[in-house]
Amino acid sequence: MKSFLIIEDETRTAQSLQKGLLEHRYEAAWAMDGETGLAMLQKNHYELIILDVMLPHMDGWELLREIRSQGRQTPVLMLTALNDITDRVRGLQEGADDYLAKPFAFSEFLARVEAILRRTRPNVVKDSLMIGDLSINLAHQAVVRGGKQIELSPKEFQLLCMLAENAGRFVSRKDLVARVWNIHFDCETNVVDVAIRRLRQKIDEGYATKLIKTVRGVGYVLEQGS
Repeated sequence: MKSFLIIEDETRTAQSLQKGLLEHRYEAAWAMDGETGLAMLQKNHYELIILDVMLPHMDGWELLREIRSQGRQTPVLMLTALNDITDRVRGLQEGADDYLAKPFAFSEFLARVEAILRRTRPNVVKDSLMIGDLSINLAHQAVVRGGKQIELSPKEFQLLCMLAENAGRFVSRKDLVARVWNIHFDCETNVVDVAIRRLRQKIDEGYATKLIKTVRGVGYVLEQGS
């Protein structure tokens, strides 16, 4: 599970972000001021810093400069009530990776977070993916579980790969239908649910451990578990 650090003095905002991130399988620690946040950064590793500008003791600008001066390249998403273009430009110039003005919808916040993670993810080319006893050979488009070869259609293979690349994290139906079927508009199709049902029959049927799970109202997740 990826671990983030929220540095935010508004309790309601911080707790709301923590709750939403946890629901999407992200872990988030919380610091109420810049000095505490800096101390936590020196002791722990985080994949992303969510940094408010208006903080007590040490404001977000000062903290961001300190983070970068120490050579830390951890991605930073800045949050602020200031929506002036000058402030947004300043945040990016100071070393932030993105800037989000309050108030904001959690869906937009999550989209920004995931975009930052995609941009900063190491560009490592993998030949295969492993989840438990499931092996996916990307080069040969071969799938094996428990030593048994599984035949998938091209769409089923694409669907499985997208879930496997995000193993342990929820993937929404909207993202799946966009990436696998190239449908980028709202529609009532149940193509994802039908494909997931067929994929489950091939991947999970007959195995005690079920890998593909439904998250009601969110989407699907592929993970090793019961």
